[in-house]
Amino acid sequence: MSDRGAAARALLAMGRDTADDRTVALRICRACAAGLDVDGAAISIHTASDTRQTLAATDKTATVLEELQFTLNEGACVEAATTGNPVLVPDLLHSTEVERWPVFAAAVAERTQVRALFALPLQWGAVNLGVLDLYRRAPGRLDDTRQRDALDAADIATVMLLGRVTDPDGQAGDWPDGTALSRPEIHQATGMVLAQLDTTAPDALARLRGHAFAHDRLLIDVARDVVTRRLTFYDDREQP
Repeated sequence: MSDRGAAARALLAMGRDTADDRTVALRICRACAAGLDVDGAAISIHTASDTRQTLAATDKTATVLEELQFTLNEGACVEAATTGNPVLVPDLLHSTEVERWPVFAAAVAERTQVRALFALPLQWGAVNLGVLDLYRRAPGRLDDTRQRDALDAADIATVMLLGRVTDPDGQAGDWPDGTALSRPEIHQATGMVLAQLDTTAPDALARLRGHAFAHDRLLIDVARDVVTRRLTFYDDREQP
């Protein structure tokens, strides 16, 4: 244990936490933020799918980063989830890596002061639980020691969370405390647009995302307008 970094040691010291899922995830985020010398952290689950949810975030900026990636369906976190590999971006303004998701990079620059992002998949074998997102306001890479600590901490966090999302056969299942409903407005709005356009759920969600992008809004805000009937979709147009 003496070879572990500060973040990994903090997670190991937590032991078996009997608190609810969100509280445990928030404690993990805070321990990682403190131990890795970053400004904030978040954990998302089902990250690579349309049912993605934010389980915990240390602050408003971390929450905005998660919402932007969910809205735009691109970014470091999404890439980490789909590839299963860490995505480490030392400078969002100058890194050639962000050419893969320029819309997200531009949105982050416009809405936040974040300069560096580090997305670490929470993966154990074939099971991908989600992603641990870290951000820093100052540009710069994680040094070798902190990078090893970050990867180690992500593995420990995965083990800590794995028992909360597996059934007796070891298959990934639902979060026991109803976390999958943490964005109920989006699920409800998708169903309403599906009925309005007589289309499929993926297409309805794509229409919501398209409207959010076109109007420079977060998906959750567009969904709330649909649910409250301030926004209705008809064929190839939307009507407020």
